Formats: sequence, structure tokens, C-alpha cells
Amino acid sequence: MTPLVRPRQDRVIAGVCSAVARRFDLSPTTMRVVTVLAVLFAGLSIWAYVLLWIIVPNEF
Repeated sequence: MTPLVRPRQDRVIAGVCSAVARRFDLSPTTMRVVTVLAVLFAGLSIWAYVLLWIIVPNEF
């Protein structure tokens, strides 16, 4: 598995979805759709995204 780091390329807002998608070998677009659906329907707080944005380091 690759480490959880936010990539410099393929970023839309902060690169959190790209980092998680890379970690679990998924498409970044799929991860973005899942995240939006989770925020809208499953009650996932946007604060979880912001927290990951703060915690997950940038790629060097």
C-alpha cells in the first residue's frame, strides 16, 4: 500500500480524496463521488474532510 499523502497532481480542492483513493487503489473520481454521496446522504460531516485535509501531509 502507498502511504497516505496528498499528491501535488490530481487535486481538486485539497487532494484528500486523491490521497485516500491512491491508498486503497481506487479511482480519484470514484472516491470524490462516494465522498459527496456520503456527505449528502449518510451524514458524513464536512468536518471529517477538513480534519483529513489538516492531518494528511503533502507529497514532497
